[in-house]
Amino acid sequence: MIFPFLQRFWKQTFLSIALLCSLAPTSLLAHKPSDSYLTLRLGPRGLEGEWHVALRDLDDALGLDANDDGVITWDELKSRQDAIFSYAQARLHVRGDGRDGKLRLRGLLVDNHSDGAYAVLRFLVAGLPAPRKLEIRYRALFDLDPQHRGLMRLENRGVTSLTVFSPANPARELDLSVAGSQPNLLTFIGEGIRHIGSGYDHLLFLVALLLPAVLRRTEGHWEPAPSRRAALGNVLKIVTAFTVAHSITLSLAAFGVVQLPERLVESAIAASIVLAAVNNLAQFFSDRAWLVAFGFGLIHGFGFANALRDIGLRHGQLAVTLFGFNLGVELGQLAVVAVFLPLPFGLRGMLFYQRFVLRAGSTAICAVATAWLAERLFDFKCLPF
Repeated sequence: MIFPFLQRFWKQTFLSIALLCSLAPTSLLAHKPSDSYLTLRLGPRGLEGEWHVALRDLDDALGLDANDDGVITWDELKSRQDAIFSYAQARLHVRGDGRDGKLRLRGLLVDNHSDGAYAVLRFLVAGLPAPRKLEIRYRALFDLDPQHRGLMRLENRGVTSLTVFSPANPARELDLSVAGSQPNLLTFIGEGIRHIGSGYDHLLFLVALLLPAVLRRTEGHWEPAPSRRAALGNVLKIVTAFTVAHSITLSLAAFGVVQLPERLVESAIAASIVLAAVNNLAQFFSDRAWLVAFGFGLIHGFGFANALRDIGLRHGQLAVTLFGFNLGVELGQLAVVAVFLPLPFGLRGMLFYQRFVLRAGSTAICAVATAWLAERLFDFKCLPF
């Protein structure tokens, strides 16, 4: 019985993938909202820093890929070194005690982050030997990507603080006479919310779990949940299970207890979405959606850990950063539930929802997630998100 179903299902899925790929020309390929990572240190030689900027972002701004083959080589990067340095100096301004500092770039390197290769610019800030107050103005990439964020770590007398630059807040004033501070809780809450908002894979997984949450399986067919309370109770179990699971692995990864290869984690996240969508159609796990949420939530926690590592998590600040980031993720998830759930709840008694919305929605989710899985396993790009 199950084999003919799977044949039809995978045929529809791969046709959907082919259609999505045909509608996604290379020139329109997109990526998640970008971040750059800036570190400033107040040391014996004065103020020095390091700036990590994604190669893909620099390519958008400066055209690094000279032969347009989709790969930025070290030779191509070095050949545009002066242009990169000029771009950095024009878009990062540092003032100390009312005086302008000048960025003197000391070198160009390459490093890998969870979402690809980054150029690393090392520099000194000349003219500011021992500033007590700093003014930082950040203007990089906002004109190309309004979702771009500049995440800055300030290391001052052994304590690290985090600042986020955005188009709405491109400047910050910092008092270096105070020996640093703990990370701003609201900053990490905001980053958790933004990670859910820009993490299409996590959103799609949550939607795949919520689609059948307003229904119940009885004698091989779907029936509407008998009441709003029953539907909300089911949703609460799913979201709670996912929260507990990803909090466990996020904490383990952040403390360095468990580390998994990034490519494996991202591929497993895509696979979890495929299986959650297939379960909506074939019901391998019956009415235990919360178990599915918990099991795959363990995998998604490692994906959240990648984001935390990129924004500069430090062991001495784990309590605040983990709590804030987790809280932000949960607030983002609850916002998704609040926006998404009323419509399926209102339609749950209609055959249209049970036979079309649930099936078509799950098939579309599976098609997208299967394409993501292929991209992550074989390192190519097809979908425009």
